[in-house]
This record gives sequence, C-alpha cells and structure tokens, in this order.
Amino acid sequence: MVITATSYPFLNILWETLIFFAWVIFIWIAITVLIDVFRRRDISGWAKAAWVIFVVVIPWIGVLVYLIVNHDGMAERRMSDAKASQAQFDQYVREAAGGTGGAAAEIEKAKQLLDSGAITQAEFDAIKAKALA
Repeated sequence: MVITATSYPFLNILWETLIFFAWVIFIWIAITVLIDVFRRRDISGWAKAAWVIFVVVIPWIGVLVYLIVNHDGMAERRMSDAKASQAQFDQYVREAAGGTGGAAAEIEKAKQLLDSGAITQAEFDAIKAKALA
C-alpha cells in the first residue's frame, strides 16, 4: 500500500502553507536586496544594473550571492541611514520646540535685565506672569 499526500489532506495543506511562506520570505529578502542595491552610493550605475539583472534573472542564487558578498555593508548602510534619520528628526524637534528654551529661559533673561537695570520690577513681574501662563 502506497501512502500519498492525498491520503492525508492535512499534510497537503501543511506543505502548501510552507511553500507559500517560503515564497513570501524570498520575495521579502529580494525586495530588501534590491532596496539596498539602489541605496548604495559606493557602486556605479553599471554595477547596480548588474546586480539587478543577477537578482531578477537568477533570483535564488542572485539573492544568496548578494547577501554573502555584502552582508556587512548592508548592516552598516542600514545603521547609518537610521542614525541620519534620527539626527534629522532630533533637529526637527529642536526647531519645532523653538530655540528659546521655554519659560525658564525667558524668566532668566528677564532676571538678567532686571539685575542690569534695563527693566523695572513691574516689567519683570509682567514678563514672568506671561512666561508662566
């Protein structure tokens, strides 16, 4: 008696599920490789075209070769992109928050002006009330 996959429909479903997810993972890795190829600034356009052709024409081997050859570079480029994005976000937050330093900085400036005699106590109190409001 020969046992086949049709004798056990659950095994057939399990196999098809494994194949489906293997393809999803492969497509994800291929897209990651192609994104990395196009983001690189250290290779020429011809080298980028060669990698794209290699990944598209011979997909499994092309993706594996790229991952083996450029694994360190991919990680470094991803880290530098993340650091640049974080720095840009931090700069945006600083600009959006304003360079004044908030209420404490305004009160400190007003206190310096009061100490130097440039403003009166009443003006200082008004500036302080406005800053704290």
